[in-house]
Amino acid sequence: MAAGEYELALKAYTRSAADHGITVDVLSAIGSANLKLGRLGQAERDLRAAVKKDAEFAPAWNNLGVVLMETGKFAEAARVFRVAYGLDGGKSDSIKQNLTLALAKVENISYDAPEDATFALMRRGQGDYLLLAHQ
Repeated sequence: MAAGEYELALKAYTRSAADHGITVDVLSAIGSANLKLGRLGQAERDLRAAVKKDAEFAPAWNNLGVVLMETGKFAEAARVFRVAYGLDGGKSDSIKQNLTLALAKVENISYDAPEDATFALMRRGQGDYLLLAHQ
């Protein structure tokens, strides 16, 4: 993923699932790779499965919020980011930023990112992604 080789990353995550079982980490990683490949429906399905498997895994909730933002489901994304933020205990600035962006979209409040901003994932440690706005 860090090298931008999302198809290879997806294959590696799939092999990991075969070798070690389908864990919340694997589901979250597969969902994130699918998001980077533009497979939003698959990404959403995988990340929903991840949060169902472990409802207390904040990175999976955060990544699901990213997918929901990309698909224009801003209200649900804000709800999902709130869950992630609560589970994280407010320790992650990236989740707080994601929640702020989602709430701005829901409330139609202007923020520093331009209206035509696109959102992207950025890996920050194991299973933690940051939502960034790009022009």
